[in-house]
Amino acid sequence: MNKEQEGLREALCTLGNGYFATRGAAEEAEADDVHYPGTYLAGSYNRLKSEVAGKTLENEDLVNWPNWLQLSFRLDGDKNWFRLEEKQVLDYRQELDFSEGILRREMHFKDKKHRETKITSTRLVSMANPHLACIKWEFTPVNWSGPVMMRSALDGSVKNEGVKRYKALSSKHLKIIEQGKTNDIIYLLVQTNQSRIYMAQAARCHVYSGNKKLRTNREILEEEGKISERFSFQASQGKTVTIEKIISVSSSKDRAINEPLNSSLETLRNELDFSALKARHSEAWSRLWKQFDITLKSPGNSQLLLRLHIFHLLQTSSMHTIGRDVGIPARGWHGEAYRGHIFWDELFIFPLLNYRLPDLTHSLLLYRYYRLGAAKKLAEKEGLKGAMFPWQSGSSGREESQVIHLNPKSGKWLPDHTYLQRHVNLAIAYNIWQYYEVTADRNFMKFYGAEMLLEIAHFFASITTWSEFRQRYEIRNVVGPDEFHTAYPGSDEPGINNNAYTNVMTSWLFSHAKKAFELIGTTRQEALKQKLKLDDREFSKWEEISRKLYVPFIKEGIIAQFEGYEQLPEFDWEAYREKYQSIQRLDRILNAEGDSVNCYKASKQADVLMLFYLFSAEELVQLFKDMGYQFNPERIPDNIEYYVSRTSDGSTLSRIVRSWVEARSDRECAWHCFREAIVSDFEDVQGGTTPEGIHMGSMAGTVDILQRCFTGLEVRDNVLRLNPYFPEEITSLGMEINYRGVWLSLEFSGNQCRIKSRDGAASPVKIKFRDQLFEIKGKMIKTISY
Repeated sequence: MNKEQEGLREALCTLGNGYFATRGAAEEAEADDVHYPGTYLAGSYNRLKSEVAGKTLENEDLVNWPNWLQLSFRLDGDKNWFRLEEKQVLDYRQELDFSEGILRREMHFKDKKHRETKITSTRLVSMANPHLACIKWEFTPVNWSGPVMMRSALDGSVKNEGVKRYKALSSKHLKIIEQGKTNDIIYLLVQTNQSRIYMAQAARCHVYSGNKKLRTNREILEEEGKISERFSFQASQGKTVTIEKIISVSSSKDRAINEPLNSSLETLRNELDFSALKARHSEAWSRLWKQFDITLKSPGNSQLLLRLHIFHLLQTSSMHTIGRDVGIPARGWHGEAYRGHIFWDELFIFPLLNYRLPDLTHSLLLYRYYRLGAAKKLAEKEGLKGAMFPWQSGSSGREESQVIHLNPKSGKWLPDHTYLQRHVNLAIAYNIWQYYEVTADRNFMKFYGAEMLLEIAHFFASITTWSEFRQRYEIRNVVGPDEFHTAYPGSDEPGINNNAYTNVMTSWLFSHAKKAFELIGTTRQEALKQKLKLDDREFSKWEEISRKLYVPFIKEGIIAQFEGYEQLPEFDWEAYREKYQSIQRLDRILNAEGDSVNCYKASKQADVLMLFYLFSAEELVQLFKDMGYQFNPERIPDNIEYYVSRTSDGSTLSRIVRSWVEARSDRECAWHCFREAIVSDFEDVQGGTTPEGIHMGSMAGTVDILQRCFTGLEVRDNVLRLNPYFPEEITSLGMEINYRGVWLSLEFSGNQCRIKSRDGAASPVKIKFRDQLFEIKGKMIKTISY
């Protein structure tokens, strides 16, 4: 075992089902410098106040709930409970089977009395029943016989201690309400101390020799916040004893329950043994893989890592998420980084869900709709109109971004202005439109989507100002996706002006808010006009702004990241790469040196490239034309080259975007960037961030590169379009997508594409393959050579 890698393994071996998730920590482990058990309930937060740097801060955290994993043992004469680190390890293997969602550990070790023992641990968090999880230990004495005492526990004394940067902040979120035993079940009921969410956990342990259940002497031990059960049995050399621990989890956020503890106990009483639970769980995963799997033939481990990424997406958000008031956090339910908040990463995640489980996207978009009122209050507080969704969102929709943040390089707390990333609202708008394009879900647009688009458009209209000098509209004092540039050099006022990505996307927003409004019918139109206090003059104003928004250029054809970017000095990249092992977080490095990244042409991720990520060349040319600018698509490679050389790639999303935008002009580079992106969490390329939680946008983004980028898959004007350009390394690719209710099988191999309607289209599906336009009708197979 490599202790330095244990946190990474625990994050990557997290098991979940869209309702709750538990990190892949060892059953016998407790939180320390090596291990960090963590259990997270989707969308469950708690707020605490902390005194930091002379300020009183209130932060909202994703709560670390009681540790249900605890299972250990001790042998005759031992004082301490088993910990693998204290034994001589003879053999060790840890295996994550993501075809079935199973985590296994095989251990062979020797203690100080030379007693050898083998344990095979098998664990699952049920995808069939979201409230269930279980552990099976197969315990084999190799060269000894004697009594064994086992301990199973539910530990509610846990805190939020998974991110070292947050160490100075308050971390105790739980209070114990009730703990005890009923029949053969131990239970624990806890409540968050601010948000008052209840969680109940119940656990049942049985011991088997072969198929025979063993009678064991049991003892209950109650400590503050922790309920334990001890039981003994006689072990015989070479004979395996099986211990099965089955747990149920319920919370006050559940639907259709009376009370969490009763619900949890009832669920457990009605359940069968481990093998029955595993069979149902495996069947549920099999159904998911039929929808989500992408088969890839290419060198190396790309297929394996691709499936790992799909696996973690589905553990974060699955069919069990549908109907629950939750979003998708940037770091999954895999750790406490970013406090479990929801950012703009949905932009990279939703395309996978749109084409495979659109009901889930619908549910996740409703998370935003339910916070529309909060977004309107945020805008009103700033003296603005419409809806201003926060950069970081949690329980209620208020802005959860930090007021100050810790720079671990300097140990100093600094003001945090990243909340000025108003482009999160544009991402929400873009997601709404993309969902509609793929599903044609007019009812969603009618009752939810159009209203959000209109309110976001109303907000952006209110933050634009007219420049007499330029005779154009401007958007001032924002932060772009780049994140590094939060102010002008020497300025005390946060924000930069006329971020190109924000301004172009805002123009797109106004035209698509109008399109959405035209879709919903006159009755709903009149209702929304009245509700949102909109009239024809407002729509005319939006159209005028969309045509006259200012976009800065450095020189002909090169878009400026923001106004004044070209006046910043170049950064000495070579010197800093030589000086520091990693310069991904250049902002922290320069701050520790008494300098600021605001003073240089240096980006965390190049937000100008986001325009080429979201829009085809044709769409972008039309967007600029509508705004009164001529943009030559032949200059796209020049823009890419300009910004790539000035980017630190401090975000895991940076390589996703670069791979995408290089795909048409430099397929070798696109593949290289794809490979860098697909290993970013597996190899923890940022040096310690993945143990705090996986990067959900990056994981989904790598899969989407294969799904949409290399295949040229997009929907425009009610036509499904395919325009494949594969890197040489990809010899074949196969996947199934759901387009407007029709399941289509797409197989690319050599220079052929095979399209098959799996269920039979109820109505014809229009497909354009490069220049060929055709329809898929009924159960039909179409093969195209290209």
